[in-house]
Amino acid sequence: MILADKIIEERKKNGWSQEELAEKLGVTRQSVSKWEGAQSVPDLNRLLEMSRLFGVSTDYLLKDEIEKPVKNEGDEENADTPLRVVSLEEAQRFLRLKRENARQIAAGVFLCILGVALLALLGGLSEYGPLPLSEDAGGALGMVLLLILIAVAVTRFIRCGQRMREFEFMEEEEFETAYGVTGMAREVRREYAEKYAPLTIAGAVLCIVGIVPLFIAVIFTQSERVYVLMAVLMLLIIGAGAACFILAGVNRGAVDMLLQEGDYLRRKKQRSGLLSTVSLVYWMMATAIYLVWSFQVNFEVSWIVWPVAGVLYPAVLAVTRAVAEKRGE
Repeated sequence: MILADKIIEERKKNGWSQEELAEKLGVTRQSVSKWEGAQSVPDLNRLLEMSRLFGVSTDYLLKDEIEKPVKNEGDEENADTPLRVVSLEEAQRFLRLKRENARQIAAGVFLCILGVALLALLGGLSEYGPLPLSEDAGGALGMVLLLILIAVAVTRFIRCGQRMREFEFMEEEEFETAYGVTGMAREVRREYAEKYAPLTIAGAVLCIVGIVPLFIAVIFTQSERVYVLMAVLMLLIIGAGAACFILAGVNRGAVDMLLQEGDYLRRKKQRSGLLSTVSLVYWMMATAIYLVWSFQVNFEVSWIVWPVAGVLYPAVLAVTRAVAEKRGE
């Protein structure tokens, strides 16, 4: 069997179209078509990647006399440990729970940002009017409301985690999917592309436009009270944008996790523990900085920790991924 026939056979075994295999390899569909038509031969890097994707050795792909797939050495080591198989019913339940959790998580994040907005509002209006409260009393009341809203949000997050506990293995382990799961997941992805793409756009627009109220206040007024109100409005707009991002991202990530694509490629799962640890430490540090700043300096300006932390978070994750890849983790 020649290389072209082996590529066709292995691609069909995995239920991939030429377009899907091309996407995984970072080439065009025409390139895959030429390989399968024996009109051209993939380069060494593509052969190595196909070997990994198909779970076969490069010898099997390159040597015509080898008719049966030969597993990679890493696969042979785990040959006695069969991968867990996700049934169609489990996959459907997983996607449904992820959809429900996406709404809960988005609402929880918005509640946290709302709490910061209330803290800024009460602290600012108690100092600059018209609230009949001292600055300390306004800040203390705002802090109480913030902690209550954070507690409600954390409760939502914990419940979401508990509901997904049976599917935790999908984030860290390799698994197989039963017949029909891949086709169902790809159909869901197409539906999500139409439904959630506008949410991603809306989230980006809201996060960019969110700063506008603060600029308007600086340009057109010198009132401290207006500054406070515009800062609160900015937080609410950014909170809405973050909720849009979460709704779109969680649902899109659920399909990627089920298909083991994107950030959930099998080789990338090895880095998931590192990313989780970095994320936990990062947000614990952000919380500690916020609380220390709030209690020792000023409640009115410490809210800036959260938008700054949110902006820097993707950069921290990107650096972490780059370091992990460089070290081969």
